[in-house]
Amino acid sequence: MLLYLHIPFCDSKCHYCSFNSYVELFSYKEKYLEALKKQLIFELEKYEPKLESVFIGGGTPSTVAAEQYAYILDIIRPYFIDEKIEITIEANPNSASDVWLKKIYNLGINRISFGVQSFNDEKLRFLGRNHNKEQALRAINSAKEVGFLHINSDIIYDTSLDTKTLLQNDLQIISNLPVDHISAYSLTIEEGTKFFKQNGVRAENEEMAREFFISLKDLGFSQYEISNFAKNDTAKSKHNLGYWKYKEYLGVGAGAVGYVDQKRLYPPKDIFKYISDPFSYEKIEEIDKEDQKLEKLFLGLRSEVGVGIELLNKNGKERLEELQRSKKITIKNDMFYNNDFLLADELALFLDI
Repeated sequence: MLLYLHIPFCDSKCHYCSFNSYVELFSYKEKYLEALKKQLIFELEKYEPKLESVFIGGGTPSTVAAEQYAYILDIIRPYFIDEKIEITIEANPNSASDVWLKKIYNLGINRISFGVQSFNDEKLRFLGRNHNKEQALRAINSAKEVGFLHINSDIIYDTSLDTKTLLQNDLQIISNLPVDHISAYSLTIEEGTKFFKQNGVRAENEEMAREFFISLKDLGFSQYEISNFAKNDTAKSKHNLGYWKYKEYLGVGAGAVGYVDQKRLYPPKDIFKYISDPFSYEKIEEIDKEDQKLEKLFLGLRSEVGVGIELLNKNGKERLEELQRSKKITIKNDMFYNNDFLLADELALFLDI
């Protein structure tokens, strides 16, 4: 089983961000963390999981003191499947100080993911990021110096500012950094964000995206999921792969989501509701067998995990043969694999009949 912990506090709200995060509620941080620990203990005692990976996301986990994570790790450590499990924490370059990084690493957190998004200062301002290029460079190099072997950098592409030159410059900088994983996200515009009310913020240039992916491959980053690229197998996010493999996971924190016993569990998103009652779910969604098959189809086609042929009905299998003939799909050992992740959703809809 996987474990996700949500830290909803941020120094500022990025223009594209639709995550459950708050910039004005830092005074509730202590109460929130106490509620999170209560839910965490409750969930662990209820399900008695063997934890394969832990991911601390947000929001901005680097806005929380390292000492708080020491208490959290003390709670979850007895449930680790072994002492070498992957533990990832997200961080922003402006708040991940050298001292914080060293303390986090010494706690046993062994993978860090930086919300860099770009090394171009103009693009960072456009996105509403509150760090600059130099801060990003410092944070990544500092993480390596304190001992992190696995470092991820988030990159956003498909903005209206993007050009082939800008994206190539970002990749050239990354190639000289101790980064072994890149999460590359196409800019999405969602309701409730600052960008939602603006026109012309996306480039919507698929050709540029494909060139970007090719350049990542040329730098030695292999694509194993539609948004994730790794230097080697050990650099791949075991936690994210767990989602694509449809493993169960606990979601702890306001706005987190869990999936256990064919049920999707939603704790309250509102931080005040969560603090007052961290034991209740805002919603419990039953996932029936047909929904599970569809979700496995979409997830498998978006990643290297692949999909079992037995999920398809007779018509689906006939269509699968069409895709194999056109070399969009590879079939091996009763599994089929997508040869072009950018077509994942279209292929899933084509096969879901």
